[in-house]
Amino acid sequence: MNKHAVLPPILSRSDKEFLESMQRYIVTEVEKVGCTEEGPADEYYIIYRNVFDKVIEYVTAYKSILTSIKKEYDTFIETVKKDQRTSFCLHGKLKVLAAEPTALIYHQKRKSQLEEKIRMIENNSLMIQLQINQVKTHRAKCEKKEVKYYCLSKEPSKMIPGMDIQDSVDLNALGEYMKQLKNKYEDIKQAMLMKYIPAQKKADLDEEMILLLKRRDKAENLNQKLQFRYQRLQIISCALEVWMTSNMSGSFQEIVEQVQETIDIQVEEIVVDDAFEDSPNKAKEAEIMLYYIERLNELISLGEYENAASFAASSPWRILHNIGTMNKFKEVEKIRGKPHPLLSYFEEIFSTSHAFRRPINKDLTLEGIKCGLSEKRLDLVINWVTQEKITFSEEAGDVICAYGEQDSYNKSKCLALAQMIYDQCGLHKKALLCLCKQGQIHGAMEYIQHFKDFTSDDLIQLITSCPQTKLIQCLIQERNGKAPFLSCGLAILHLFSVDMKKSGIKLLQKISKSGKDAVETLVLNDAFCSIEQWQEVADLCLQNGFENLSNDIMCILRSQSGVSEISEEGSDNPMKHVFW
Repeated sequence: MNKHAVLPPILSRSDKEFLESMQRYIVTEVEKVGCTEEGPADEYYIIYRNVFDKVIEYVTAYKSILTSIKKEYDTFIETVKKDQRTSFCLHGKLKVLAAEPTALIYHQKRKSQLEEKIRMIENNSLMIQLQINQVKTHRAKCEKKEVKYYCLSKEPSKMIPGMDIQDSVDLNALGEYMKQLKNKYEDIKQAMLMKYIPAQKKADLDEEMILLLKRRDKAENLNQKLQFRYQRLQIISCALEVWMTSNMSGSFQEIVEQVQETIDIQVEEIVVDDAFEDSPNKAKEAEIMLYYIERLNELISLGEYENAASFAASSPWRILHNIGTMNKFKEVEKIRGKPHPLLSYFEEIFSTSHAFRRPINKDLTLEGIKCGLSEKRLDLVINWVTQEKITFSEEAGDVICAYGEQDSYNKSKCLALAQMIYDQCGLHKKALLCLCKQGQIHGAMEYIQHFKDFTSDDLIQLITSCPQTKLIQCLIQERNGKAPFLSCGLAILHLFSVDMKKSGIKLLQKISKSGKDAVETLVLNDAFCSIEQWQEVADLCLQNGFENLSNDIMCILRSQSGVSEISEEGSDNPMKHVFW
């Protein structure tokens, strides 16, 4: 054996650089992953495995053998890790199995405790039940002994409805509850006086009605007897008159028989006609009316308002279509989430208009429209008006117009409905005003042309109520070579005289923009405005800043033949400002 020391191999420069880079890589990666303590960790294993892979790549001569060595080490390490995981799982299962006897002991102990507690509760419940039975027995005995003292009171030992034990012993809470009971008692007492009558009163009324019916039957029997006597006397009177006229020729008995046959035929014809004219028996009308009124009151008292409204609408001869029935529904308070019973009543009776072949009367119509609008049901009012289920009147149109002024969203609909009503009633002035408020100016002009009964005063009143510049322009302009409906000069003077200066100025602006030719046409074709009045118009134009328009008007007036302006210098001239 060679005893000399073996010298280490001399490394090349590239090998040194590679080893130093590997060393730096190891240090850097260890710092990145934060493995400051030594020991077996996955991070260390991964770092050194990567370094070993780089060494294998660098040392090509030993690559195959080093790869095999690395593979064996990797296999061994994976096996160790797998065994560790299996060991960890088995260790956990072992702990669970070891803890099962202890858990079983705890559950058994808890079971014994709960069973003991259940037995105690059952014993306590049995004792409480026995005490309750004893109290009930004692209370029953006391009630039997003192029934005369407590016959009008409830059981005092019971809880007060709506109060707990704490409130039932609180004087303030009991005082508040007493106030509520007193208020409720007063309400019930008031309701008894207002809405109900004693049962004895109804029995008395029934007896009175029976007596009246008996009197009616007696009167009918007496009436039939008297009618029979009257017919006999009439036959004898007619027969005697005929017999005297014929100079007592023939037998009086035969004449009586002939007259009787004639009268019998006439009576049969009258009876047949009466039967066709009035099918129900008039003698039963009072009973039918009484039945319907009582049934209506019964349905209202039970709170069946929809059925009551339908029942009232279907009543014969419209006996329940009146203000009295309406007031009964009006007195009912509205139920939250449901329409007012009064509105249901109007819906039902208006739906029967076509069945009865005539609309509901004027007063009920007005109340129905007010009710529908107060409930925000304009759709119902539209249906009633368009289907002609109501009686049209000026008041109905006024109510709808007033509602439209309050509800700007539905104003156009309300004006259209009011116009329809005013047209049917022949109120052309109000119908024309509705057209103008809707902005239908051309329709309004056609309306004026169609009826031709509007005076200048009517149109002046129209522009006062609806001072729209477009409307006034259409009224003062010629239409198809015909004279305008309204005098331009009079319209301007009126607007400034009734404190409608803004509308007057707007009109003057429109006229001023139209040009001198248009102004000349307005002045010359105005047959209702005098020269003095046009001079006042010119003065108004000058006062409000329309100098050019004022000069145009004065030039047009001066250009007329035979017209001259007297100077204002001669103040002693009594004919000042007179045009010839």
